[in-house]
Amino acid sequence: MGIDMGFLSTLKNHYQSQMKRNHNRPFLKGAMAACALVAIADREVSFSQRVRVDQIMETLDALKVFDPHDGIDLFNEFVDAIRKCPKGGRDQAYEAIMAVAVTDETKELLLRICLAVSEADGEKHLADQIEIVMLCSLLGIDPRNCGLYVDKTAEEILSA
Repeated sequence: MGIDMGFLSTLKNHYQSQMKRNHNRPFLKGAMAACALVAIADREVSFSQRVRVDQIMETLDALKVFDPHDGIDLFNEFVDAIRKCPKGGRDQAYEAIMAVAVTDETKELLLRICLAVSEADGEKHLADQIEIVMLCSLLGIDPRNCGLYVDKTAEEILSA
């Protein structure tokens, strides 16, 4: 009996796809955490922000391997956690972000994702910008590199 080469090829492709998903899962979690922090910054997640998260899932190579529903489910979990317990939910999101923010390239990509979510409805919201500045501080990135002008540190903004 001969082995069906089409079957083996399909099996190999499925295995490689699964490995890619497993490898990129922490980035998915970190990206959805970052999206959630910015989307909920003004206490309301808009439809345009949800659409933008979908677009991000469909555009980034590292996220294309996932079912968009998986990403949206993670996004919703982070949003719900932040709504339920703002400090605890934010801490969970920061933890997911820091787990993948090991290179400058990844940090900058996460911040670009945040900027895309914040600009989803075509307007600039102060709460979103403050959240992104705080993420810049957490990640050790100068907010001016993201096109954000700040004259105070995150700590100074929070203490005001």
